Formats: sequence, C-alpha cells, structure tokens
Amino acid sequence: MANKTLFKSLVGRLLPKTDTINNEKAPAYAFTPKHALAQYAATGCLSQTFYASADNQLDMILALAQKVEPEFVAQTALYARTKGYMKDMPALLCAVLSVRSPGLMAEIFDRVIDSPKMLRNFVQIMRSGVVGRKSLGTLPKRLVSQWLANRSDESLFNGSVGNDPSLADIVKMVHPKPATKSRAALFAYLIGRDYVAGDLPALVQAYEAYKRKETRNVPDVPFQLLTALDLDTDAWKAIAKNASWHATRMNLNTFKRHGVLEDKAMVDLIAQKLANRELIAKARAFPYQLMAAYKAATDVPNAIAEALQSAMEIATDNVPALEGDVYVFVDVSGSMQSPVTGVRKGATTAVRCVDVAALVAATILRRNPNATVIPFESTVVDLRLNPRDSVLTNADKLAKVGGGGTNCSATLERINQRKAHVDTAIYVSDNESWVDAVRPGRATATLQQWNVVKQRCPKARLACIDLTPNKTTQAAENVDILNVGGFSDAVFDVLDKFAQGTLGTDHWVGEIGRERI
Repeated sequence: MANKTLFKSLVGRLLPKTDTINNEKAPAYAFTPKHALAQYAATGCLSQTFYASADNQLDMILALAQKVEPEFVAQTALYARTKGYMKDMPALLCAVLSVRSPGLMAEIFDRVIDSPKMLRNFVQIMRSGVVGRKSLGTLPKRLVSQWLANRSDESLFNGSVGNDPSLADIVKMVHPKPATKSRAALFAYLIGRDYVAGDLPALVQAYEAYKRKETRNVPDVPFQLLTALDLDTDAWKAIAKNASWHATRMNLNTFKRHGVLEDKAMVDLIAQKLANRELIAKARAFPYQLMAAYKAATDVPNAIAEALQSAMEIATDNVPALEGDVYVFVDVSGSMQSPVTGVRKGATTAVRCVDVAALVAATILRRNPNATVIPFESTVVDLRLNPRDSVLTNADKLAKVGGGGTNCSATLERINQRKAHVDTAIYVSDNESWVDAVRPGRATATLQQWNVVKQRCPKARLACIDLTPNKTTQAAENVDILNVGGFSDAVFDVLDKFAQGTLGTDHWVGEIGRERI
C-alpha cells in the first residue's frame, strides 16, 4: 500500500515555490511585469491606499511600463479606459507612450482620451514632468488640437467645467486654430479675451442670457455652471430634467433639498432615468457607484430607491451563471476597510474595498442562487445569506462583518474539512494574506489547500479577483487559476470566459493583449 504521508509531501513539493513577499512581508507569488501593469492600471487611482501611497503607485507603474513592450502599454491603456472605466491610469499610460512610442500614443489617443476630464488628466500628467518631459511637445499638442477640433461647440462648452488645468488653460497652451466664427468666439470667451457676442454658440448665448435674467428658460448645461446662480425650484426641476445619468445619481440629495422631489412627476422622471438600461450602459457606471448613491440617498421617495436597486441589477446583469458547485470567498479583514479608490483630499469615496467585495459576492449569488458565500478574515466568518434578497441587501450584510487579519487559505481549509465538491471557487480580496504565512520557498497555504481541492475535484477552477493595486498573489497563475483585477463589470466578462474554459493559457493578460490598436 502506498505511503499516503509520503505521497502528500511529494505532491506539495511539486507545487510552485513562493518567489517574493507581499505588503505584509508574507511569502507570495510575483506577477509578471505585464500582469502587474494590468493590475495597477485596472485598480490604481494614484491615491493613498491601505498598503501603497500615491507616489509608490506612480513609481511602480512607471517602472513596469518600461519593462514591457510599448504595444502592451497601449493595449493596457485601452483596456483600463474602455473596459475598466479608469481615468488616471489610462491617461498616465498615454503620457508614457508620448516618450516611449509617440506613434502608438497617436493611434490610441482618441479612444483613451475620450472626454474633457480625460483630456485635462492627460495634460496635467504631461506638464508634471513625471514621464520625463514638462511640456506637451509637438505631437501631443497636435493631438490635443485635433481633439478640440473634432468636438462640437456645445460639447466643449459643457466640458469647460473643472480646473488644474481648465479647458481654457489647455486652449492657451496649444493655440488651436478655430475653423468657424462660433469656435473663435467660444475660445475667446473661455480664455477671457474680447469676442463678438453674436458669434457665440447658441448654447453659450442662452447661458449668458439666463445669467443676466433675460429669460427664465434654464439652458441645457452642466449644473455646475448654474449652481452659483440664484435658482428657484422650477429652475432646479429644469436642471434635474437635463442632468446626465451620473449627475442625477450624484445629486439626489441636492434635488431633494431644493424641492424637486416633492413633485411626483419629477420623481417618476428621475426614477425612469436612473433605471434606464441604455443610459446606464452609456454612463459606464461602476456597480459600486450605485451602491454609494443608494447609501447616500437616505430619505428619497421609494420610487427612486427602487430605481437604484433596479439599476444595480441592470449594471450587474452580465454576471455569469456558473455551472456546478460555486463558492465565493469574501475578504472582510481590516485592510479591506480602506476606500476602494484610495484617499484623495476632498474626493475620498465612502465606498470601501469590503463594500465592493461584498457587492461582487452578492451579485454572483444573485445570478447563482445555489452558490455558497464564505466571508473570511483571520478565520472563516459564519454568515448566511438569502439569495432572494436584493444585491444591495446582501452586500450590506457582508460588509458589516469582519475586521481582523487576512487568512486567504481559511476558506479552502473549511471546505476541505467538509470534503465539499467544488467546480468554481472565487476570491474577492486584496490578496495580502499573512495569518497563514508559510516558510519562504514553500507553496502558500492557499495553494496547498487548493491542491487538496484539486485531488478531490480535478476539474475545479479558482478565480482570484483583486480590488487593489498589487504585484503579488497567493495563488500562482495556472491553467486552472485566474488572477484578475478591477472593480468594473469587465471582471465578470473575464470570469465568464475562464469558467467556460475559453480564455487562453495567459488568461487576463491575454485578453488585454487582444485589444486592437
């Protein structure tokens, strides 16, 4: 009869050995430079997180961008913007390409720099000198000028909200040549020079007329351009009617404060807008943003609260239906209490990493009602969820537990003790496991426990979703192990392909590498 103890020890020796340490100084597996770049680009916001300062993130992504070919930098920028919905990192990668491969920057510029906010981010990064230059340079200036020329007068005026730099500052930098009288007047208006009032775009003329109180018709402009004015309830109703989906989501309490929500017709209009599938898709909404809106709107009419819940279901309806026995492991440890987009003066989100982890788990449970959700910190946290409850209700229950250390292997150990069958296991974590730290040079406890699962369930797959800027993992990438980062619903697309076995052997990095330049 075979010596089972010897057999187990031999199997353990065949597992990949740890080759680095994580932020808690515990043994871990290092991502390849491509994978690490993707992880930072999909989760980093260049602001203070639990484990990394903004400067550390910046230094890391600049170093990683030098280690991979420029094509992958361009593909990562495209993925991070068009699928990950990030702002700072795609703009930074575009700026990096201005030095490494200006031609590639030109190829992706309009797809990455797709809004006035993104343009301001790009110019700010270029002028900061972090990528090795403090001026825009000839090609970037031409690209910015072309970007301005390709936008309508109305979109430029509406995009003039914001500073450091403002759109007016950018106009002064690149000296674009206006092709029409209205564009010439608009540029002069923005930068404070003399202009012919009659040449201004109609929207700007309407705005100026409203400011002078020559009309009561509220112009269809961003409400930030109007809030400094003396507005009555009717004006606020007009603003609410014209507001974008994101502006509506973010200003529900403002509308309530100004009497807008006392009008049932307005309540119905706002509710319909919030739950509009096309508007949600166009807004490229993060599911966590809906969670933030739901939590912040504490005293709004039921129709609006229900619309936010409906919007959440729509925003997460591409969560895959997974076959077989599904387990979702939710990290509720202390480090997960930090803001998901980091700490930024005057703009820190109230949504924590644990809130987003709980939200991801709750959405998977909603689509897979037979899934088992197991929270963990230093140990497993016992909590039962009702799959019939709403996503937001279950996410709230999950986010209220935990707070200790991080022990990623505890969940796998629990199901191994029960000899449970596993088809798909999913971690949602920051991957900073340390309670279960092993001796350097051995496989992590997580991978050892996963190996036990694989002996019992050879077809099982493990997906590790990381919500933080990171360069290590507790489960080394393998044919049956996926590491993916981010908090947009693009994560669910990758998860779905992985569960179906349609990803290539390079998994998430391969998906990014398929971005067309």
